[in-house]
Amino acid sequence: MHEKIIGRRYLRELFGAIGIYGLLLTASITFGKDLPNGSARTLILAVPIIGVALAVWAIVRQMRRVDEFVRQVTLQNVAISAAITASLTFSYGFLELAGFPRVSMFVVWPLMGASWLLTCLVRKITNK
Repeated sequence: MHEKIIGRRYLRELFGAIGIYGLLLTASITFGKDLPNGSARTLILAVPIIGVALAVWAIVRQMRRVDEFVRQVTLQNVAISAAITASLTFSYGFLELAGFPRVSMFVVWPLMGASWLLTCLVRKITNK
């Protein structure tokens, strides 16, 4: 029962942070895109970082709430997905030198999230 309660609390906090991020992102793009280059534009376009910080805060709180086994499994999944992401992005850097198109840094987090999800699914299916 305790796991369900903390799980629901985590989802509320995380999806709340993602919602705030989405609102701030929409507002920053709407209001910041037409401003001239300068510190005001930079600050407005950086406002969505608040939502990212709230998501990090939710994740840290969840890691503190769960037991040691869940922490260990989560850490292993994150480490594997970080290694996958690092190897893919590093390898693609060589492909860019060979003439492949440059890829934005905005690709890194979705790639890490996808590799994290894939890692969790593979480990759950294989029970490892």
